[in-house]
Amino acid sequence: MRELGRRLAKLLRAGDLVMLSGELGAGKTTLTRGLGEGLGVRGAVTSPTFVIARVHPSLGDGPPLVHVDAYRLGGGLDEMEDLDLDVSLSDSVIVVEWGEGKVEELTDERLQVRIHRSVGDTTDEVRHVTLTGLGPRWAAADLGVLSA
Repeated sequence: MRELGRRLAKLLRAGDLVMLSGELGAGKTTLTRGLGEGLGVRGAVTSPTFVIARVHPSLGDGPPLVHVDAYRLGGGLDEMEDLDLDVSLSDSVIVVEWGEGKVEELTDERLQVRIHRSVGDTTDEVRHVTLTGLGPRWAAADLGVLSA
C-alpha cells in the first residue's frame, strides 16, 4: 500500500481530492504515508483519527498534503466545513479517509480509492484496490501506470 501511495503521488497535484475507503486495517493510512513520501512533505503521516485533520507542508515546491480522517464525523459537508477543506483544496492535495457521503460536495473532480481485503479469521494480507477517477481532471489520467 505504501508503494502504491508513492506511485500515486506522481499523478497528484494541487487541487486534487482523494477519497479512501476500506475496512479497518485495509491500508488507508499506509497508502497515505506513501503519498506523503512521494509528495515530499514534512512530518510523519499517521492516522489523524482524534485530531480529524493534519496538514503536512511540502519540503520542496510541491503542494502540501492535508490528511483527514472523517471516521468520527457523523455525516454531511456541514461537519466538515469547520476544517475549511474548500479553502485548502485549490492549494493542496487533500486525502480523506472514510469520506464517502461527507465530502463529495467539495468538488466534482476526485479520485476514489477503494481498498478491499479479506476479513475475519484469515492470514491473507492481499489488498485489491479499485481506483475511480471522476470529472475532467481524471478523464485523461492514465491510472493504469499504477498497476503493480
